Amino acid sequence: MCLEATPPPPPSVTRRGVLAGAAALAGTVAVSGTAAAASPTGTAPGAGAPAGGDLVIRGGTLLDPATGEVTENAVVVITGGTVRAAGREGTVTVPRGTEVLDAHGQWVLPGLVDAHIHLSTAAEARDALHQGATSARSGSTTFYQDIAVRELARHSPALAPRLTAAGVFVTPDLGDTVLADPDLTPLARLKDGVRSAEALRRVVEVNLARGADVIKTRVNERAGLPEQDPLAQVYSYEQLAEIVAAARRRGKGVLCHSYSEQGCHDAVTAGIRSLEHGAFVGERTLREMRRRGTYFTPTLTAIAGLAESTNPVLAERGRTYLPVLKRAVLAAHELGVPLAAGTDSSGGTVRPIGREVELMRAAGLPALDALRTATTGAARLLGTERTVGRLTRGYAGDAILVPGDPLSDVTVLKQPTRVVRAGVLV
Repeated sequence: MCLEATPPPPPSVTRRGVLAGAAALAGTVAVSGTAAAASPTGTAPGAGAPAGGDLVIRGGTLLDPATGEVTENAVVVITGGTVRAAGREGTVTVPRGTEVLDAHGQWVLPGLVDAHIHLSTAAEARDALHQGATSARSGSTTFYQDIAVRELARHSPALAPRLTAAGVFVTPDLGDTVLADPDLTPLARLKDGVRSAEALRRVVEVNLARGADVIKTRVNERAGLPEQDPLAQVYSYEQLAEIVAAARRRGKGVLCHSYSEQGCHDAVTAGIRSLEHGAFVGERTLREMRRRGTYFTPTLTAIAGLAESTNPVLAERGRTYLPVLKRAVLAAHELGVPLAAGTDSSGGTVRPIGREVELMRAAGLPALDALRTATTGAARLLGTERTVGRLTRGYAGDAILVPGDPLSDVTVLKQPTRVVRAGVLV
């Protein structure tokens, strides 16, 4: 899967000033009609407004994914975007004058994490947020839009999930992505594409200079293009190791688009942080992943989407891959490989992260473990486990309300009734 082509932004955004441009974007979006939602004071973000709000969630049934503990008639107090207290009614002091969200009859959970998504526009970022993804990790964008979305989220929490950005894809054929930064343009003249150690390092280094938090690469071709063979390997172990080494020199991890058994094994032994898709990952590789602590982000939602394609090649590919991938997910879980939920949404269609949890459950995971792949587990992958994935003191004030018990029916996660991001109602 991974990444639909998107037109480049104006030149002023494609240069090093992307962070300043993102700040301006945040202000523009707010002024265009969502300023009140983006800021509890109603002032434009980026103009001294607080980045988080004050809110009390009261009366719902609170679920802690870390422990499985359920608290009925719960109260969650969020101040300045951070949880200050959470517990049963009567045990938590509720500050006077704070806005109250009535959660009676609802279950209250921490906001979900989509660990593989392509957010290229403000509209996609809003869609992901409204569907319950209050945190996310980018699977790359064509022109560094994810870095701008990350900054938008910092200025205006109600407009985008907090985002870990991957920048541009480290792939043999960059295509128009060579226009994403002038420092990439010399790569356009390479006859064999981005394959040499120098070229691989160049893409990694430009990504990191632009502010990427992680690096995204591939070992196999795409499943979502009928003319490509997802089992064909495009990078060797040595090339993947070069990418990993370049990222590690700056303290960054690598996520790797993978399908074939050998490709998955090469990627894992080269030192990647997380294996993406991984339909044909073998037991030897899963055992190596457990030993190394390598994460598995299977993107079941994307593979299930292939099965529904009107293209016969893609439909057959999805029908063939999905049961294989489900078996791999269950095997990974039983072996103790850490799992993270990701939808691989791209191209303007944002799928609910709750669908990925539903498919994790369908693969055989217990409901609580399936939920953890989109909360505590995914947060550990993103390095945010001390602030994301729970609703307890010191954690981010990100929450979703759902109409039923997700431990009995995980499908309720697909349509949250309310979403809270950093103490602000979305």
